[in-house]
Amino acid sequence: MSSTKKSTATNDATNLNSKLRVTIYARYSSDDQREESIEGQLRECKEYAERQNMVVISTYVDRAVSARTDNRLEFQKMINDSAQKQFDVVLVWKLDRFARNRTDSAMYRAILKRNGVNVVSAKENISEGSEGIILESLLEGISEYYSAELSVKVRRGQTENALKG
Repeated sequence: MSSTKKSTATNDATNLNSKLRVTIYARYSSDDQREESIEGQLRECKEYAERQNMVVISTYVDRAVSARTDNRLEFQKMINDSAQKQFDVVLVWKLDRFARNRTDSAMYRAILKRNGVNVVSAKENISEGSEGIILESLLEGISEYYSAELSVKVRRGQTENALKG
């Protein structure tokens, strides 16, 4: 190999090693939603990763599973796989794809952090400074509120439908 080709190959390897390794987590919560929801999340996350000079190495997808629970097969697999140090970032379309429960979010973020992995939102511009802490907390609280409020409305609608016969 000539010195020019060797240098280029070394630079390519160095550039790849300096890029953050990303896994994408995508989810939709009900059977009423469609596969296009996942496709859109994956597309926007891949575009974000490319703009940020990140390399996507894997994806985890949960279909028709609520983020109000951590009983999600692919989510749990991703958390467990984070211990293998194969990725640096979990990229989600929005934070509510990761969790709609503040307790679960905090617990799983702590596990990921211990494993050297950060959670990043492709659509929510959250800084890494002190203002990012409050914004992230606010977004997680709004997500949990939305989920709880939706549950109340669905139950009320079901009750009304049952009363009507």
